[in-house]
Amino acid sequence: MLVKDNNASNKAITLEEKYGAHNYHPLPVVLNKGEGVYVWDVEGKKYYDFLSAYSAVNQGHCHPRIIGSLKDQAERLTLTSRAFYNDQLGEYEKYVTEFFGFDKVLPMNTGAEAVETAIKLCRKYAYEKKNIAQEKAQIIVCENNFHGRTTTIISFSNDETARKNFGPYTPGFIKIPYNDTEALEKAIKENDHIAGFLVEPIQGEAGVFVPSEGYLKKALDICKKNDILFIADEVQTGIARTGRLLATCGNCDCPDKNCSGTPEVKPDILILGKALSGGVYPVSAVLTNNEIMEVIKPGQHGSTFGGNPLASAVAMEALRVVKDENLAENADEMGKLFRKEMNKLVEKSDLVTMVRGKGLLNAIVINESEDSSMAWNICLKLRDNGLLAKPTHGNIIRFAPPLVITKDQLLECVKIIQDTILSMEP
Repeated sequence: MLVKDNNASNKAITLEEKYGAHNYHPLPVVLNKGEGVYVWDVEGKKYYDFLSAYSAVNQGHCHPRIIGSLKDQAERLTLTSRAFYNDQLGEYEKYVTEFFGFDKVLPMNTGAEAVETAIKLCRKYAYEKKNIAQEKAQIIVCENNFHGRTTTIISFSNDETARKNFGPYTPGFIKIPYNDTEALEKAIKENDHIAGFLVEPIQGEAGVFVPSEGYLKKALDICKKNDILFIADEVQTGIARTGRLLATCGNCDCPDKNCSGTPEVKPDILILGKALSGGVYPVSAVLTNNEIMEVIKPGQHGSTFGGNPLASAVAMEALRVVKDENLAENADEMGKLFRKEMNKLVEKSDLVTMVRGKGLLNAIVINESEDSSMAWNICLKLRDNGLLAKPTHGNIIRFAPPLVITKDQLLECVKIIQDTILSMEP
């Protein structure tokens, strides 16, 4: 039920400001309903959602099949812990491993937990299967990465906002430039204890930075040549967001709607989250082969909620929706259309210098410095005009609508974006 109260938003914001930690800077809009590509605020105003909860809502808000699965399972059994078996986890494990073509899955709840899991797996495999000296294992990461905000993860971040005053930092990581295979080869050559390479197929939080064509394949080949685990963080780019089931499918040209053939780049360890949940319940996963996963024994890693029956039921239905509704194919088509139309804006506007992205993970670069407020002001104006988006890195605006968006809806949103930005030209 929508609350018709002009003060409702102010009340909600005031409550958060007073009683909540100030660890986010939300756009000032208070939402209380969502359906498909739309959300509504507490005053009843309707918006297009062009953030999709950072790509967690790829299937659209409150998808009836996913919500139905949530309700059905919630009425039967929600949590057992892993002290006992439940009748959903095995079914989910079979489904998700076959869906993505891996032997084993380790279920967790959040993306950051899944990244931590992958790091532990990589290190333990290095010590027990590669005989790297204890406490010496190194994992190569990329500058401007975003893998979460746990203590270990911020230890290899170069985002000072996330790092400052949270030390001492966890050792064991080597940072190299993103999209630079020569730097990867150099780091491997100069260090004797490299266990793995952790990389985002597209750097989302860095402003939707898409690497050069062939980068992922060449990086994988380098890792294979040197017996180093290739770890793909697809928490944000996975589950059809980039026009393929996984962004690590790279430049494969298979017309298969779910990219079910062998991908061009198959990681040794795959990290998933966000849209694996359908946007309704936290679900993440780490997938790998038997040889790697077998290093984890009882008591060495886990989570009370990881692999719970509610999450298992929701994740299976979330993946079925992606497949049945051809969301990867739609993301590919709508993404190409979006970038085509946004490039027209680049030609007409002095404010927008570039559009980049893949599938329905896109961004525009505003012709201002990172510390400028222009991108934020544009997002406020977009909100006023019925579309919600957020800046990243100060002068970049990310556009990532739910993958269920139609052509007519997308073109309406393109017009909102174009009209808004042109109205703000100096």
